[in-house]
Amino acid sequence: MQAEDVSAVSAEVQLGVGGVVLYGSSGPANLAEQLAALEALAPPDEAPAVMTDEEGGAVQRLSNLIGPLPSARQMADTMSLQQIQQLGLSTGERLRSAGVTVDLAPVLDLDGGPGPSATDPDGTRSFSTSPATAAADGIAFAQGLIAAGVTPVVKHFPGLGSATGNTDDGPVSTLPYSQLKTGGVLPFASAVSQGLPAVMVANASVPGLTNLPASISSAVIQGVLRQQLHFQGLVMTDSLSAGALGGSGYSVPQAAVAALRAGADLLLFNTSSAQLGAVTSATIAAIVAAVQSGILPRAELVAAVAQVLAFKGLSRPQPATAGGRVIDPRSNGLEPRLQAGQS
Repeated sequence: MQAEDVSAVSAEVQLGVGGVVLYGSSGPANLAEQLAALEALAPPDEAPAVMTDEEGGAVQRLSNLIGPLPSARQMADTMSLQQIQQLGLSTGERLRSAGVTVDLAPVLDLDGGPGPSATDPDGTRSFSTSPATAAADGIAFAQGLIAAGVTPVVKHFPGLGSATGNTDDGPVSTLPYSQLKTGGVLPFASAVSQGLPAVMVANASVPGLTNLPASISSAVIQGVLRQQLHFQGLVMTDSLSAGALGGSGYSVPQAAVAALRAGADLLLFNTSSAQLGAVTSATIAAIVAAVQSGILPRAELVAAVAQVLAFKGLSRPQPATAGGRVIDPRSNGLEPRLQAGQS
Protein backbone atom coordinates (compact mmCIF):
# COMPACT_ATOMS: atom_id res chain seq x y z
CA MET A 1 0.00 0.00 0.00
CA GLN A 2 1.05 3.61 -0.45
CA ALA A 3 2.12 5.18 2.82
CA GLU A 4 -0.20 8.07 2.02
CA ASP A 5 -3.22 5.73 1.70
CA VAL A 6 -3.10 3.36 4.67
CA SER A 7 -6.86 2.79 4.67
CA ALA A 8 -6.62 1.02 1.29
CA VAL A 9 -5.80 -2.26 3.06
CA SER A 10 -8.46 -2.06 5.78
CA ALA A 11 -10.43 -5.05 4.47
CA GLU A 12 -7.32 -7.22 4.24
CA VAL A 13 -6.24 -6.31 7.78
CA GLN A 14 -9.71 -7.27 9.01
CA LEU A 15 -9.13 -10.67 7.37
CA GLY A 16 -5.95 -11.12 9.42
CA VAL A 17 -3.17 -10.71 6.84
CA GLY A 18 0.31 -11.29 8.22
CA GLY A 19 1.69 -7.93 7.22
CA VAL A 20 1.41 -4.80 5.10
CA VAL A 21 4.18 -3.04 3.19
CA LEU A 22 4.42 0.74 2.86
CA TYR A 23 5.46 1.98 -0.58
CA GLY A 24 6.02 5.46 -2.01
CA SER A 25 8.63 8.03 -1.06
CA SER A 26 6.98 9.85 1.84
CA GLY A 27 4.43 9.39 4.59
CA PRO A 28 1.89 11.61 6.34
CA ALA A 29 2.92 13.33 9.55
CA ASN A 30 0.32 11.30 11.47
CA LEU A 31 1.34 7.96 9.98
CA ALA A 32 1.71 6.36 13.42
CA GLU A 33 -1.85 7.29 14.34
CA GLN A 34 -3.18 6.02 11.01
CA LEU A 35 -1.34 2.73 11.42
CA ALA A 36 -2.60 2.31 14.98
CA ALA A 37 -6.17 2.76 13.72
CA LEU A 38 -5.50 0.24 10.95
CA GLU A 39 -4.06 -2.35 13.33
CA ALA A 40 -7.10 -1.95 15.58
CA LEU A 41 -9.20 -3.43 12.77
CA ALA A 42 -7.31 -6.75 12.91
CA PRO A 43 -8.71 -9.81 14.70
CA PRO A 44 -7.53 -10.21 18.32
CA ASP A 45 -3.78 -10.93 18.52
CA GLU A 46 -3.46 -10.77 14.71
CA ALA A 47 -2.25 -7.23 14.10
CA PRO A 48 -0.12 -7.17 10.92
CA ALA A 49 3.59 -6.57 10.80
CA VAL A 50 4.04 -3.08 9.32
CA MET A 51 6.93 -3.22 6.86
CA THR A 52 8.78 -0.86 4.57
CA ASP A 53 12.03 -0.67 2.56
CA GLU A 54 14.16 1.86 4.39
CA GLU A 55 17.57 0.92 3.00
CA GLY A 56 19.05 4.35 2.38
CA GLY A 57 20.22 5.96 -0.83
CA ALA A 58 17.93 5.22 -3.78
CA VAL A 59 15.48 3.15 -1.71
CA GLN A 60 13.75 5.19 1.00
CA ARG A 61 9.98 5.05 1.50
CA LEU A 62 9.58 7.47 4.40
CA SER A 63 12.43 9.93 3.89
CA ASN A 64 10.37 12.89 5.08
CA LEU A 65 9.80 11.14 8.43
CA ILE A 66 13.07 9.23 8.80
CA GLY A 67 15.45 11.77 7.29
CA PRO A 68 18.00 11.23 4.51
CA LEU A 69 20.10 8.07 4.73
CA PRO A 70 23.28 7.32 2.80
CA SER A 71 23.26 4.36 0.47
CA ALA A 72 24.73 1.08 1.65
CA ARG A 73 27.76 1.66 -0.56
CA GLN A 74 28.28 5.12 0.91
CA MET A 75 27.97 3.71 4.42
CA ALA A 76 30.66 1.15 3.64
CA ASP A 77 32.97 3.75 2.10
CA THR A 78 32.63 6.48 4.72
CA MET A 79 31.50 5.00 8.06
CA SER A 80 32.90 2.71 10.71
CA LEU A 81 30.95 -0.34 11.84
CA GLN A 82 30.00 1.45 15.04
CA GLN A 83 28.68 4.41 13.03
CA ILE A 84 26.68 2.09 10.78
CA GLN A 85 25.19 0.37 13.80
CA GLN A 86 24.31 3.74 15.34
CA LEU A 87 22.68 4.78 12.05
CA GLY A 88 20.63 1.58 12.13
CA LEU A 89 19.60 2.40 15.69
CA SER A 90 18.51 5.95 14.90
CA THR A 91 16.71 4.76 11.76
CA GLY A 92 14.93 2.08 13.76
CA GLU A 93 13.89 4.55 16.44
CA ARG A 94 12.33 6.84 13.83
CA LEU A 95 10.61 3.89 12.15
CA ARG A 96 9.14 2.80 15.48
CA SER A 97 7.92 6.34 16.10
CA ALA A 98 6.18 6.20 12.72
CA GLY A 99 4.50 2.89 13.58
CA VAL A 100 6.74 0.66 11.43
CA THR A 101 7.89 -2.62 12.99
CA VAL A 102 9.86 -4.31 10.16
CA ASP A 103 12.52 -2.90 7.83
CA LEU A 104 13.06 -4.90 4.64
CA ALA A 105 16.78 -4.22 4.88
CA PRO A 106 19.73 -4.55 4.75
CA VAL A 107 20.69 -5.78 1.29
CA LEU A 108 23.48 -8.35 1.64
CA ASP A 109 24.01 -8.89 -2.10
CA LEU A 110 27.50 -8.35 -3.52
CA ASP A 111 27.48 -5.72 -6.25
CA GLY A 112 29.76 -2.98 -7.49
CA GLY A 113 27.69 -1.73 -10.41
CA PRO A 114 26.15 1.70 -11.01
CA GLY A 115 22.51 0.72 -10.32
CA PRO A 116 19.88 0.28 -9.10
CA SER A 117 18.46 0.11 -12.60
CA ALA A 118 16.66 -2.21 -15.00
CA THR A 119 19.93 -3.98 -15.74
CA ASP A 120 21.50 -3.77 -12.27
CA PRO A 121 18.91 -4.20 -9.49
CA ASP A 122 21.43 -3.71 -6.68
CA GLY A 123 24.13 -1.20 -7.51
CA THR A 124 24.61 1.20 -4.62
CA ARG A 125 22.10 -0.78 -2.53
CA SER A 126 24.98 -3.21 -1.94
CA PHE A 127 27.60 -2.48 0.70
CA SER A 128 30.44 -4.08 -1.20
CA THR A 129 31.67 -6.75 -3.58
CA SER A 130 33.61 -8.20 -0.61
CA PRO A 131 31.65 -10.88 1.27
CA ALA A 132 33.34 -9.96 4.56
CA THR A 133 32.59 -6.24 4.24
CA ALA A 134 29.02 -6.73 3.03
CA ALA A 135 28.36 -9.12 5.90
CA ALA A 136 29.90 -7.00 8.64
CA ASP A 137 28.36 -3.71 7.49
CA GLY A 138 24.95 -5.24 6.83
CA ILE A 139 24.90 -7.03 10.19
CA ALA A 140 25.91 -3.80 11.95
CA PHE A 141 22.96 -1.95 10.41
CA ALA A 142 20.65 -4.84 11.30
CA GLN A 143 21.91 -4.86 14.89
CA GLY A 144 21.04 -1.18 15.19
CA LEU A 145 17.51 -1.83 13.95
CA ILE A 146 17.07 -4.68 16.43
CA ALA A 147 18.24 -2.51 19.30
CA ALA A 148 15.51 -0.02 18.37
CA GLY A 149 12.85 -2.73 18.32
CA VAL A 150 12.56 -2.99 14.53
CA THR A 151 12.97 -6.41 12.90
CA PRO A 152 15.43 -6.48 9.96
CA VAL A 153 14.98 -8.69 6.91
CA VAL A 154 18.19 -9.46 5.01
CA LYS A 155 17.85 -9.81 1.24
CA HIS A 156 17.97 -11.10 -1.54
CA PHE A 157 18.99 -14.73 -0.87
CA PRO A 158 21.00 -16.49 -2.29
CA GLY A 159 22.58 -13.34 -3.72
CA LEU A 160 21.24 -11.08 -6.47
CA GLY A 161 24.47 -9.26 -7.24
CA SER A 162 25.51 -9.39 -10.92
CA ALA A 163 22.12 -10.87 -11.90
CA THR A 164 21.15 -10.75 -15.56
CA GLY A 165 18.47 -8.11 -14.96
CA ASN A 166 15.73 -6.89 -12.65
CA THR A 167 13.23 -9.51 -11.47
CA ASP A 168 10.51 -6.85 -11.36
CA ASP A 169 10.53 -6.88 -15.16
CA GLY A 170 10.85 -10.55 -16.11
CA PRO A 171 12.75 -13.83 -15.60
CA VAL A 172 16.32 -13.27 -14.42
CA SER A 173 19.17 -15.51 -13.31
CA THR A 174 21.84 -15.03 -10.67
CA LEU A 175 25.47 -15.98 -11.01
CA PRO A 176 25.95 -19.77 -11.20
CA TYR A 177 25.55 -21.50 -7.87
CA SER A 178 29.16 -22.69 -8.06
CA GLN A 179 30.17 -19.00 -7.80
CA LEU A 180 27.51 -18.03 -5.25
CA LYS A 181 28.73 -20.70 -2.83
CA THR A 182 32.07 -18.96 -2.50
CA GLY A 183 30.74 -15.40 -2.82
CA GLY A 184 27.14 -14.23 -2.70
CA VAL A 185 25.89 -16.78 -0.17
CA LEU A 186 28.57 -15.94 2.41
CA PRO A 187 27.04 -12.73 3.84
CA PHE A 188 23.78 -14.61 4.38
CA ALA A 189 25.65 -17.46 6.07
CA SER A 190 27.18 -14.92 8.43
CA ALA A 191 23.78 -13.31 9.09
CA VAL A 192 22.36 -16.73 9.96
CA SER A 193 25.26 -17.49 12.30
CA GLN A 194 24.70 -14.12 14.00
CA GLY A 195 21.06 -14.98 14.65
CA LEU A 196 19.35 -12.48 12.37
CA PRO A 197 15.65 -13.33 12.32
CA ALA A 198 14.40 -13.13 8.73
CA VAL A 199 15.60 -13.69 5.16
CA MET A 200 13.96 -12.51 1.94
CA VAL A 201 14.42 -14.90 -0.99
CA ALA A 202 15.00 -13.49 -4.47
CA ASN A 203 12.83 -14.12 -7.51
CA ALA A 204 15.79 -15.00 -9.74
CA SER A 205 16.64 -18.52 -10.87
CA VAL A 206 20.03 -19.94 -9.89
CA PRO A 207 21.97 -21.73 -12.64
CA GLY A 208 23.32 -25.03 -11.41
CA LEU A 209 20.74 -25.21 -8.61
CA THR A 210 17.25 -24.44 -9.94
CA ASN A 211 15.49 -23.22 -13.07
CA LEU A 212 12.64 -21.90 -10.94
CA PRO A 213 12.58 -18.46 -9.34
CA ALA A 214 14.36 -18.95 -5.99
CA SER A 215 11.26 -17.78 -4.09
CA ILE A 216 9.37 -20.90 -5.19
CA SER A 217 12.30 -23.33 -5.19
CA SER A 218 12.67 -25.98 -2.49
CA ALA A 219 16.28 -26.46 -3.61
CA VAL A 220 17.00 -22.88 -2.54
CA ILE A 221 14.79 -22.57 0.54
CA GLN A 222 14.90 -26.07 1.98
CA GLY A 223 18.11 -27.35 0.46
CA VAL A 224 20.45 -24.39 0.96
CA LEU A 225 18.87 -21.98 3.45
CA ARG A 226 17.33 -24.48 5.86
CA GLN A 227 19.48 -27.61 5.54
CA GLN A 228 22.93 -26.28 4.60
CA LEU A 229 22.91 -22.94 6.45
CA HIS A 230 20.64 -24.23 9.26
CA PHE A 231 18.46 -21.11 9.23
CA GLN A 232 15.54 -21.45 11.63
CA GLY A 233 13.93 -18.02 11.32
CA LEU A 234 11.31 -16.61 8.97
CA VAL A 235 11.60 -17.05 5.21
CA MET A 236 9.91 -14.30 3.24
CA THR A 237 9.45 -14.16 -0.52
CA ASP A 238 10.22 -11.16 -2.64
CA SER A 239 7.08 -9.87 -4.36
CA LEU A 240 5.21 -12.69 -6.07
CA SER A 241 3.71 -10.08 -8.40
CA ALA A 242 7.10 -9.58 -10.04
CA GLY A 243 7.65 -10.12 -13.74
CA ALA A 244 10.02 -12.99 -12.92
CA LEU A 245 7.03 -15.02 -11.67
CA GLY A 246 4.53 -13.87 -14.26
CA GLY A 247 7.06 -14.46 -17.03
CA SER A 248 7.59 -17.97 -15.73
CA GLY A 249 3.87 -18.71 -15.97
CA TYR A 250 2.80 -18.11 -12.37
CA SER A 251 -0.10 -15.97 -11.22
CA VAL A 252 0.11 -14.61 -7.67
CA PRO A 253 -2.17 -17.38 -6.28
CA GLN A 254 -0.18 -20.08 -8.09
CA ALA A 255 3.12 -18.60 -6.92
CA ALA A 256 1.83 -18.39 -3.35
CA VAL A 257 1.06 -22.10 -3.25
CA ALA A 258 4.40 -22.93 -4.90
CA ALA A 259 6.30 -20.75 -2.40
CA LEU A 260 4.63 -22.40 0.60
CA ARG A 261 5.35 -25.85 -0.81
CA ALA A 262 8.99 -24.80 -1.27
CA GLY A 263 9.25 -23.78 2.39
CA ALA A 264 8.48 -20.04 2.47
CA ASP A 265 6.59 -18.67 5.48
CA LEU A 266 5.47 -15.15 4.58
CA LEU A 267 4.31 -14.29 1.06
CA LEU A 268 4.69 -10.82 -0.40
CA PHE A 269 2.73 -9.49 -3.36
CA ASN A 270 1.69 -6.09 -4.60
CA THR A 271 -1.11 -4.87 -6.83
CA SER A 272 -3.31 -1.85 -7.38
CA SER A 273 -5.85 -0.82 -4.76
CA ALA A 274 -8.62 -1.73 -7.22
CA GLN A 275 -7.31 -5.30 -7.58
CA LEU A 276 -6.11 -5.89 -4.01
CA GLY A 277 -9.30 -7.50 -2.71
CA ALA A 278 -9.66 -9.83 -5.67
CA VAL A 279 -6.01 -10.94 -5.66
CA THR A 280 -6.02 -11.49 -1.89
CA SER A 281 -9.23 -13.55 -2.04
CA ALA A 282 -7.94 -15.62 -4.96
CA THR A 283 -4.67 -16.27 -3.16
CA ILE A 284 -6.41 -17.40 0.03
CA ALA A 285 -8.71 -19.65 -2.01
CA ALA A 286 -5.74 -21.20 -3.84
CA ILE A 287 -3.97 -21.99 -0.56
CA VAL A 288 -7.12 -23.51 0.97
CA ALA A 289 -7.69 -25.61 -2.16
CA ALA A 290 -4.06 -26.78 -2.12
CA VAL A 291 -4.42 -27.96 1.48
CA GLN A 292 -7.75 -29.66 0.82
CA SER A 293 -6.35 -31.51 -2.19
CA GLY A 294 -3.19 -32.58 -0.38
CA ILE A 295 -0.90 -30.60 -2.69
CA LEU A 296 0.14 -28.49 0.30
CA PRO A 297 0.38 -30.51 3.54
CA ARG A 298 -1.58 -28.84 6.32
CA ALA A 299 1.33 -29.29 8.70
CA GLU A 300 3.54 -27.17 6.44
CA LEU A 301 0.98 -24.37 6.40
CA VAL A 302 0.63 -24.54 10.19
CA ALA A 303 4.42 -24.35 10.56
CA ALA A 304 4.53 -21.29 8.30
CA VAL A 305 1.84 -19.58 10.35
CA ALA A 306 3.79 -20.31 13.53
CA GLN A 307 6.88 -18.69 11.99
CA VAL A 308 4.88 -15.59 11.05
CA LEU A 309 3.39 -15.26 14.53
CA ALA A 310 6.83 -15.61 16.13
CA PHE A 311 8.24 -13.07 13.66
CA LYS A 312 5.55 -10.53 14.51
CA GLY A 313 6.38 -10.92 18.18
CA LEU A 314 10.03 -9.93 17.71
CA SER A 315 9.57 -6.16 17.37
CA ARG A 316 10.45 -4.67 20.72
CA PRO A 317 13.41 -2.56 21.85
CA GLN A 318 16.51 -4.62 22.69
CA PRO A 319 19.76 -3.80 24.49
CA ALA A 320 22.23 -1.98 22.28
CA THR A 321 24.36 -5.11 21.98
CA ALA A 322 21.51 -7.20 20.53
CA GLY A 323 22.44 -9.44 17.63
CA GLY A 324 26.02 -10.11 18.64
CA ARG A 325 29.23 -8.15 18.46
CA VAL A 326 30.22 -5.93 15.57
CA ILE A 327 32.95 -7.58 13.51
CA ASP A 328 35.66 -5.59 11.77
CA PRO A 329 35.79 -6.75 8.13
CA ARG A 330 39.37 -5.59 7.90
CA SER A 331 40.36 -8.30 10.37
CA ASN A 332 39.92 -12.03 9.98
CA GLY A 333 37.28 -12.11 12.73
CA LEU A 334 34.48 -12.76 10.25
CA GLU A 335 36.00 -15.70 8.46
CA PRO A 336 35.19 -18.51 10.94
CA ARG A 337 31.53 -17.51 10.83
CA LEU A 338 31.49 -17.48 7.04
CA GLN A 339 33.18 -20.84 6.85
CA ALA A 340 30.83 -22.34 9.43
CA GLY A 341 27.87 -21.48 7.24
CA GLN A 342 29.21 -23.02 4.04
CA SER A 343 27.94 -26.31 2.72
